[in-house]
Amino acid sequence: MKLIVGLGNPGVLYSGSRHNIGFQVVKHLAKAKKSVLKKEKGASALSAKARLGETDAVLALPLTFMNLSGEAVKLLLKKHKAGLGDLLVVCDDLDLEFGRLRLRAKGSSAGHRGIQSIIGHLGSNEFSRLRVGIGRPGKHIEAADYVLARFDKKESGELAGIIKNAAECCESWVNEGLEKSMGVFNKRGNVQYPNPNDE
Repeated sequence: MKLIVGLGNPGVLYSGSRHNIGFQVVKHLAKAKKSVLKKEKGASALSAKARLGETDAVLALPLTFMNLSGEAVKLLLKKHKAGLGDLLVVCDDLDLEFGRLRLRAKGSSAGHRGIQSIIGHLGSNEFSRLRVGIGRPGKHIEAADYVLARFDKKESGELAGIIKNAAECCESWVNEGLEKSMGVFNKRGNVQYPNPNDE
């Protein structure tokens, strides 16, 4: 069973913040597949089963706060009998230009507390992760304030297309595998994605 986990902070206060873009990607994927995210028994998370191409997957959102994400992910893996190779974590990345995607097979946390928590609880960094670029703040804005703030007007106009593209990357990871998906979605430069509602 494939497990796709979007990272974020629960609650209205954090809804729509840059740090919660992982939540938004997984919610988009669930909606596209007509799957309803519900409270997962035995794990502090919302989850839904979805058919992605020819493969069944579990979509999940931890209800722990970001720096405790590993608690929920460990329980989800155990409950659904999934291995590290079946896990894809979707999160924000300050060091990527806004809208850029980077899919990787493994690696360090790069300072991301959600990823660090997952590495700590699983005792391994060998799981796939999809980082969605949110860009860095200006010189006079603290990184912590920036990630917890909502997207600005310009970013919001492009956000729907970026989330759609990231969700398609998740589905490709399930059906086409890691290497092929990396070749397609790890694009160079700050690619602008049209708003799908304009099509």
